[in-house]
Amino acid sequence: MSDYRYPYKDVLFALNHVANIGRLNDLVDEPLSQDLLEAILTESAKLSEQIIAPLNWSGDQQGAELREGEVYEAEGFKEAFRSYVEGGWASLSGDEVYGGQGLPSTLATAVNEGIQSANLAFSLCPLLSNGAIEALEKYGSQLLKDTYLEKLVSGEWTGTMNLTEPNAGSDLAAIRTKATPHEDHFLIQGQKIFITWGDHQMSENIVHLVLARLPDAPEGVKGISLFVVPKFLVDENGALGRRNDVSVASLEHKMGIHASPTCVMAFGETSGAVGYLVGEPNQGLKAMFAMMNNARQGVGLQGLAIAERAYQQALEYAQERVQGYDSSRKNRVAIVAHPDVKRMLMTMKSLIDASRLLIYVAAVENDVSKLAVGDQAKTAAELTALYTPVVKGWITEIAQEVTSLAVQVHGGMGFIEETGVAQHARDARILPIYEGTNGIQAIDLIGRKLLGDNASAMATLINQIVADVHASQSKYSEAVLSEVALFKQTTTVCLESMKENSTLGTYNAYPYMMQFGYVLGAWLMLKAQAETALEGESASNEERLRCASIDFYCQQILPRARLFGSMIENGTEDVDVSIFKQ
Repeated sequence: MSDYRYPYKDVLFALNHVANIGRLNDLVDEPLSQDLLEAILTESAKLSEQIIAPLNWSGDQQGAELREGEVYEAEGFKEAFRSYVEGGWASLSGDEVYGGQGLPSTLATAVNEGIQSANLAFSLCPLLSNGAIEALEKYGSQLLKDTYLEKLVSGEWTGTMNLTEPNAGSDLAAIRTKATPHEDHFLIQGQKIFITWGDHQMSENIVHLVLARLPDAPEGVKGISLFVVPKFLVDENGALGRRNDVSVASLEHKMGIHASPTCVMAFGETSGAVGYLVGEPNQGLKAMFAMMNNARQGVGLQGLAIAERAYQQALEYAQERVQGYDSSRKNRVAIVAHPDVKRMLMTMKSLIDASRLLIYVAAVENDVSKLAVGDQAKTAAELTALYTPVVKGWITEIAQEVTSLAVQVHGGMGFIEETGVAQHARDARILPIYEGTNGIQAIDLIGRKLLGDNASAMATLINQIVADVHASQSKYSEAVLSEVALFKQTTTVCLESMKENSTLGTYNAYPYMMQFGYVLGAWLMLKAQAETALEGESASNEERLRCASIDFYCQQILPRARLFGSMIENGTEDVDVSIFKQ
């Protein structure tokens, strides 16, 4: 089991040379200096490496526990969370009006990469809080903002998202939780499942955001409203009052992320849980998507983070495990010297590098969409909308491959839990599922993003990619342009197929999302190549590895884009569901 090391130089390179975080300085009153950026990443690395990472294995083994209606997290988590809050990490990008530090969310993303790599289960708690903050900032009344945001931003209170019910998973139209008007609030009654960090002892209060139906609500998704339902009620002075009618019915026993309590939540089993409407009645989906978009970008970051952690462990093992001989058959060598192991390590590294570049390009674009005005903000928002399903979908699929390869590099030892690498594969498996399955991300990409503007934003992005690839003058430019041309064709195919027959068109969604991801990765790797100049013996190991990673991606990974493009061009017939009967 290896120690985690924050990939400081890789993150800085992505931020400065590809994502161009400096763009944000033109949009803020107080520019982010390079010294401050580096200082924040250095200090956050200490938190991740020294305080949070050591709890990853023990937390997985111990898990969370439900005792007498209260959830207790694994040992050390409460103290680590206190360090996280007291260090100001929770409030890094929070609104200064509510006690935040007002730094770009891209910087918080870079900090969160380390926390998520260090301990994925731990990191889920602040991730859900960020979603709650965003929903309240956009749609909450001033009273709700004044009551809850300062404590949420500081991390003293945490937040959750309560969407799923036993009969309402991806289909939110089936939600049955009820909200009944009562005096100046609502009484919430119903059950929610799969609620991440639904209860714990790490914060004084937990602010649940709950989807429910009003008595006169229309059927389907147009009749869903969003409510704040705190664990403890808050009086007019901001002090905590009595316990709300909210309880944990049970904890789920999961494949991975054992230290993250996944709760079955019961609202209003006695008298009704006190809740407060967020936004307008029956407009809960708008607020929910504010939470979900934040969470989806965060889950993509989790994919990168767990992949990085798995790669580090696999690399260390490969360098230490001695098996076989060199070509002379005289000297025994570590397995890192064997071609197939090098192939696996380079596959992992190149996919991680491409994923990281996409994460930070998308993060900067998201910040621009919020900080800029006019056409600049509009363009950035359109790009963010295109990137989000790929960040969540493609990168979390990459995480499955990378964590599986990490097990494979370990050989038989990878299948033994005590080695620790199996945990990464188990933890990563949830990523393509929660916060909207990857199938739903793909359908969102072609059904909303392409159809929504007749692929106008995608056409603009493709033109930018083509221009950048030409400008790079890379030896891989021709190969990348060939894949971009095919992607342009499949974009037209997907658009037309959705217009003609959305059922058949939806079959193209997943391969299109994957093709898009590999094309974006190639584009960004060429941008990275243009910023990496090897100068003979003076080149650092990081630069040499980066160049090798770019080479490997363009030679061995990029051809996957053509595979997925061919699947779309070949098309498919609708499958009669009756053939699955047994």
